[in-house]
Amino acid sequence: MKITKETNIAELVNSYPEAVEVLTAFGLHCVGCFASAFDTIGEGAEIHGMSIVEIDEMLEEVNRVLNDKELLID
Repeated sequence: MKITKETNIAELVNSYPEAVEVLTAFGLHCVGCFASAFDTIGEGAEIHGMSIVEIDEMLEEVNRVLNDKELLID
């Protein structure tokens, strides 16, 4: 499984708490917000003014961290 812009924030955080550190480092602090239950990573990032490049970099880092920890399952 690859984390994408379409991944729900709350589902990501609940399944992979290790992702929280990466998301907050990139300025996506809505991981504990009620809206995270409804928003995707892409929607939350756009609401917080992140550029497409920043979103892509954040997703690359999230996937790298989770892959390094062997948490993602294909």
